[in-house]
Amino acid sequence: MTKFLVGAAIALTLASPALAQRDAPVEARVDKLESEMRAVQRKVFPSGAGMMVEPQIAPSAPTSVEATGVPATSAITDLSARVASLEQQLASMTGQIEQNDYRVRQLETQFADYRKATDAKLAAPPVATPVAPVGGPDVTVPEAPEPASTAAVAKPSTGDPAEDGYLYGFRLWEAKRYGEAVTVLKKVVADNPKSRRASYAQNLIGRAYLDDNKPSLASIAFYDNYKKMPDGERAPDSLFYLGSALVKLDKAADACKVYGELSDVYGATISAKMKADIVKARAAAKCK
Repeated sequence: MTKFLVGAAIALTLASPALAQRDAPVEARVDKLESEMRAVQRKVFPSGAGMMVEPQIAPSAPTSVEATGVPATSAITDLSARVASLEQQLASMTGQIEQNDYRVRQLETQFADYRKATDAKLAAPPVATPVAPVGGPDVTVPEAPEPASTAAVAKPSTGDPAEDGYLYGFRLWEAKRYGEAVTVLKKVVADNPKSRRASYAQNLIGRAYLDDNKPSLASIAFYDNYKKMPDGERAPDSLFYLGSALVKLDKAADACKVYGELSDVYGATISAKMKADIVKARAAAKCK
């Protein structure tokens, strides 16, 4: 019986290399070998299934085994350590990507809520406040002077509709005719969405609203440029001015998030001047 048991143990030992190639953990393979060994013992000792064959090794056997020079770490253990290291690196990279995605989604959600509220305010009809008549002599209030004619601003003619429209809108903006500039620039974006000037025009729409003391409309224009044309040449500028618009709307915390987004997304490509402007803007908004 002892020979039979030893032979079964040897057979299981010889089969272990094949089992080591399986995907199961080492502990699971050891548990399986022990289970199979117990099954063999039950066959060998049918009248005493609980009997165990004691190994014929002296108590000092562990010392002699260590002296044989067998490495403490097997090839399987080394491979497991390498796999664990790769898994840790992959987990770290995955975590960073998920954090960036979460920040973008959070920014989009917050701005979508803000835009919805702003659109609702703009759509609401204005409430007229009656002014009580004041006693005394009539006072004639002079009417505000009408803006100068747009004929005073020359329209360029380069043969490129997108270029001509943007330059004309730019000249109107320089002349502080913000409403006219917005109308011209919106047409540039609508008619030439694939032109590089579309990003320029959309950014300048926001600048015109901002200079016209309309930060709510400006913030929407800037965000649209960043969201719809993130690779446009004026997308970084729009993010920067979006922060300025949010500060004017008393939303400094949101402005700080925008400045952070600007540095994270475009930090490697923006100019040194813009980087310095971001530092100043963060200080003015008291960003942490």
